[in-house]
Amino acid sequence: MNRTIIERLRYDETATLNALYVQYYRTSVHYVLQHAGSEDDAKDIYQEAFLAVWRNVQLGRFVPADEQEFGAYLARVCKNKWIDELRRRRSRRMPVTDEQASASAVPDTTDEIDTYIDAVKRNYRHLGTRCRELLHRFYFRRQRLRKIADDFGWTEASAKNNKYRCLKQLRELVIKEGGN
Repeated sequence: MNRTIIERLRYDETATLNALYVQYYRTSVHYVLQHAGSEDDAKDIYQEAFLAVWRNVQLGRFVPADEQEFGAYLARVCKNKWIDELRRRRSRRMPVTDEQASASAVPDTTDEIDTYIDAVKRNYRHLGTRCRELLHRFYFRRQRLRKIADDFGWTEASAKNNKYRCLKQLRELVIKEGGN
């Protein structure tokens, strides 16, 4: 009996799982390697993504028509997981930066980092209520901009612009404090 890919995945056919894992490994890992990731990062992200996709098929959340659709979805999940990982790393390293922050603003030593974090905490309190709430929701509660925009009655583009302005204002306060 020739079963569909969905049936084979739902019944955990080892041969099918292994074949799909190997078939899409290189393509999916390539993205991580091309975007500042190591081989170990790529392997970890791929394994997480493959398990997530397999689980989504098991639960009926994703129903691929064929192997190519499975592969395309797997590649998207890998890409999104890697982007999330880069954001997590960036926010852990320096929570108030965005894509346009300059590399020269990044402290080098542990003492400089501690001083910088203290300055961010002090100046965060000087932001307006809306800015504090927006940044808190985005960076600490990990809410998506779409959700934040809905809650504030903004468009998603407005939320993104407001986040940028709030970060810029916080950066300027920190820099001003450091210059005194």
